[in-house]
Amino acid sequence: MTSPHPRFQNPQSNSPLQQFQLLRSSFNLSNHSIGFMESTKETAAPEGPILCVNNCGFFGSVATMNMCSKCHREMILKQENAKLATSSIDDIINGGGSGSDVGKDVAAADVINAATQTATPVELNVFPLQACSDGSSSSEVPEVKVGPKRCSTCRKRVGLTGFNCKCGNLFCSAHRYSDKHECPFDYRGAGRDAIAKANPVVKAEKLDKI
Repeated sequence: MTSPHPRFQNPQSNSPLQQFQLLRSSFNLSNHSIGFMESTKETAAPEGPILCVNNCGFFGSVATMNMCSKCHREMILKQENAKLATSSIDDIINGGGSGSDVGKDVAAADVINAATQTATPVELNVFPLQACSDGSSSSEVPEVKVGPKRCSTCRKRVGLTGFNCKCGNLFCSAHRYSDKHECPFDYRGAGRDAIAKANPVVKAEKLDKI
């Protein structure tokens, strides 16, 4: 009769060392099974579609770094533009544009030289100023003193409220009309001339007599 497997034997018949080995093997087996289950959970594909990480409303994929195609394309373009900018800055720092700058300086110098050679000198006639020996102030303009504005009839101060007549004088509100002061202006002749200019005479051409 064959003896049963040590695992199925009565634990009381086993020695303490054998019991410890059995417990350790069962513990390792349980840890291995738990780790395998966790790894399968991590590697399992997520259920359902994935939203874009930029929250644009479209769905993304793992191939495009969990972004939609539009956001992924924009990210690639930004990276390329940044690379181009850094490369151009490096070229400028390393002296890539020194040749063009030298050419521009030479061209500017040639233009300046040509302009100076073709320019014609202009003679300026300078007349010395004659000093006044007698110290007279003949060149000084006398100051015109402006007095207060008054009515030409009653000599009342009118200031800014005065009225200018067509005769050229200033009057107050009481003497501003032509019948209130001796106005020499010919209103009748001025009206006649204005009517004649506004209504020109239209005459038919004279016919030659046969």
